[in-house]
Amino acid sequence: MKTHRVATFVAIAFLSISLFASGLSAAGMDGVMMKDGKMMMMKDGKASGPMDHDMSMSDGTKVMADGMVKMKDGKEMHMKDGMMMMMDGKMMEGSKAMEMQK
Repeated sequence: MKTHRVATFVAIAFLSISLFASGLSAAGMDGVMMKDGKMMMMKDGKASGPMDHDMSMSDGTKVMADGMVKMKDGKEMHMKDGMMMMMDGKMMEGSKAMEMQK
């Protein structure tokens, strides 16, 4: 009986943590993304419309509507399909954060 209670508690705790973590990741997924060769605005992890103007992220990175990214140190890169720039200036590809290319 005690083993059953412990297993049930562990299962409930694991489920609660996984649901909470997935909710947090979706809520923090605001930014812009290159999708099918077009820049899209992202809100809560979902495309909310085309990016029609250049944007400055909170770390000073500038993202142009054509996908060109200019870091505050002057380095430039062009976003590829699947890349997403978060509002804090962190770059992600798929669901993984990535280092800015030099």
